[in-house]
Amino acid sequence: MSRPNDTAPIAPPGWFAHPVLSLLIAATWLLLQQSLAVPQLITAAVLAVLLPRLLHGFLGPATRLRSPGTVLRFVALVLWDIVLSNLTVARLVLDPRADPQPAWVPVPLALTHPTAITLLAAVITTTPGTVSCVVDEERREILVHALDCADPVDLAAQIKQRYEAPLMEIFG
Repeated sequence: MSRPNDTAPIAPPGWFAHPVLSLLIAATWLLLQQSLAVPQLITAAVLAVLLPRLLHGFLGPATRLRSPGTVLRFVALVLWDIVLSNLTVARLVLDPRADPQPAWVPVPLALTHPTAITLLAAVITTTPGTVSCVVDEERREILVHALDCADPVDLAAQIKQRYEAPLMEIFG
């Protein structure tokens, strides 16, 4: 009686199994090269097609986004929040009268999709003035350190409304 081979290689997916990743790779290459010359466009296309295919064993199944319009609004919101929070942190750091009130803020999670939770933690971390420190899967929360937080409950509600709600719409 033969046993199935547990170490059999994973069959390669189609050429565009990770279309979002392919677009990100191409865009990143072009941004790094700071050029839209034909050789750079060809290189970006080749990398965008080959890298996800070569790395398919590490990537897992592709994530399907449910609401492209929400993705665009979410990206714009995050970029805007990064600009505003940079200005706020600069004011806190440069103003000798500033009296920041740091706080640890638990943010309960309604998200269940692993990629969405990872993106939420990344957004919190890239927004100056806050850092996600722990994603507690048992308690279903993210522990956030805020540089200046007068009302931790309000900050948690803002994170849920501004970031978690759109991510739930995007990832379902």
